[in-house]
Amino acid sequence: MNYLVVMEAAWLVRDVEDIDDAIGVAVSEAGKRLNDQDMDYVEVDVGATGCPACGEPFDSAFIAADTALVGLVLEMKVFNAENTEHAQRIGKSEVGGALRDVPLSVVETIEFEEDEEADASAGA
Repeated sequence: MNYLVVMEAAWLVRDVEDIDDAIGVAVSEAGKRLNDQDMDYVEVDVGATGCPACGEPFDSAFIAADTALVGLVLEMKVFNAENTEHAQRIGKSEVGGALRDVPLSVVETIEFEEDEEADASAGA
């Protein structure tokens, strides 16, 4: 079976004063480390956190003392996994190996058919 494994990573960025800069640095550094391991198939984006007061989503980034914690979302397609748990282990192992010392957790795993992926590409 084929799965889309969605993971969340906590990325630390030092010496920043602006949220947008922190997000840019985090996405860039994560992308560079993944690309250095020939893992350009992993999608990297900033995560979203719901506002505790209104529920509206905002970028998962927080700055204190010129140090930012940025929540990144990493998506990876896993093909021919035995089951959901197997796909999650593969995703965490692959991404975790490239992003050593970065906290990582699986937030969602979605099964998809290979034909659906081909149909979606053909329509684009």
